[in-house]
Amino acid sequence: MTGNNKKRGLVVQQRDLRLNRELAVMGVVDREQAKIVAGFGSTTRANARLLALTRAGLLRRFFLGSRKSLYSLSEKGAQLADVPLRGPRRKQNETLVADFFIEHQLAINNIYCALKFGAIPVVGVRFRRWIAFHEPITKNVRLIPDGYFELETLRETLAAFLEVDLGHERGAVWEEKAKNYLQLARSGDFEKLFGTNRLRVLVLANSERRLHSLRKKVRAVTQEMFWFATLGAVRNQGFFAPVWYRPTGEAPTQLIKERP
Repeated sequence: MTGNNKKRGLVVQQRDLRLNRELAVMGVVDREQAKIVAGFGSTTRANARLLALTRAGLLRRFFLGSRKSLYSLSEKGAQLADVPLRGPRRKQNETLVADFFIEHQLAINNIYCALKFGAIPVVGVRFRRWIAFHEPITKNVRLIPDGYFELETLRETLAAFLEVDLGHERGAVWEEKAKNYLQLARSGDFEKLFGTNRLRVLVLANSERRLHSLRKKVRAVTQEMFWFATLGAVRNQGFFAPVWYRPTGEAPTQLIKERP
C-alpha cells in the first residue's frame, strides 16, 4: 500500500499509515509522541517527514505557544489510512496560547505510549489493548473515561480505566465519577462489556496536593478499585514503580507486584 500511493509527489510509507492509524486513537500528537508511535529514528527525520506529510495534506499542524508543533488527522489522511476522522478541529497552522483539551489529551497519550510502546519492567507482563472512548460506556452509566487498557500478566488480565486530572474538575464531579464507576462494577455491565469482573480505575493527578484531595473525595464514596499517582511520579519513576496510593493508607505501592 506504500509505493503506489502518492500525494503531491509524496510516496506514502507504511510508517505514515501507522502514524495516521495511531492518530485515530490518540487524536493529537506532539513530535516526541509521533517519533514513538511511527518509529522515527531521529528528531531530524521526524521533523522532515511530519512537514512533508503536512504539506501533502495528510496531517493538520497547529502550534501550542510559540514553539510546540502539534499534529492531528486531516480528512485525506483519515481516508488514506481507512480510519475515522477524529481529533481536535483546529485551523491549519493556528497558534494556541492555551488549550486545556489539548494538554489533557497529550497527557493521556504519554501513558498510552508508555504502555503500548515502552518496555514493561515486570516479568511476564505485556500490553494487550487500549480503547479510547468517544461516548458514554453504557446508557445507564454516563461515563466517558480517558482510556481503558488491558495488560496480560502471568496469572490474569489486569483491566483498568484511566483518568487524567489536570486540576480543572470540581470535587463534586469526582464524587459523581466514583459513584458511576461503582455502579458500573456492581451492575455487571463491566463484566458483560469487557469479559472480566476485576475493575480498576487509575487516576493520575497533576500534583501531590491534588492527588490527596481526590483520594479524599473518592474515599467518601468507595475504598475499592481506585488507584492514585501523580503524572510526575509516573514520568520520573515509571508506571510500574511503587508510586500508587489506594483510597486509604499512607504508603504507595506497585500496580503489579512481581511474584516468584
